[in-house]
Amino acid sequence: MRNNSILVLLFLGLISCDSNRVYDDYKSVKKNVWLKGDVVKFEVRIEDTISKNNLFLNIRNNKEYEFSNLFLIAKIDFPDGFQVTDTLEYEMTDKSGNFLGSGYTDIKENKLFYKENVQFTQKGNYLIRVEQAMRKNGNIQGLDSLKGVTDIGFRIELAIE
Repeated sequence: MRNNSILVLLFLGLISCDSNRVYDDYKSVKKNVWLKGDVVKFEVRIEDTISKNNLFLNIRNNKEYEFSNLFLIAKIDFPDGFQVTDTLEYEMTDKSGNFLGSGYTDIKENKLFYKENVQFTQKGNYLIRVEQAMRKNGNIQGLDSLKGVTDIGFRIELAIE
């Protein structure tokens, strides 16, 4: 009986660690190379128009990633057709060149704040689109391929006030 109680407590502890999660999904990047124009899409069904939420972009990278930062273009399409577009920059390494993020292997996971205290005003399907917008050596056309990105994720959490 004691072993069953321990298992139940462990299970409840694991569930409660992620109790604020509303949505969480990842898309793998083919051959760990994020091509220019490759748009990663997440479709989210929203029913709650009262709660405030925090939005995150999650990036997993390996040691092949060669930059200290990451530029992204993120778009949200609302159910009524309204669209919000953001150009975002995130630090991927510290000043010594060590990758930021969590993970003990060659893959690091970065949970990057996208928007804070968002209240979805419409019920329905929201489409989130993310694409890389990296440049190299002043190339205004952008980088054709970004090596070292293994997965792109999108997460919505209930904002804790």
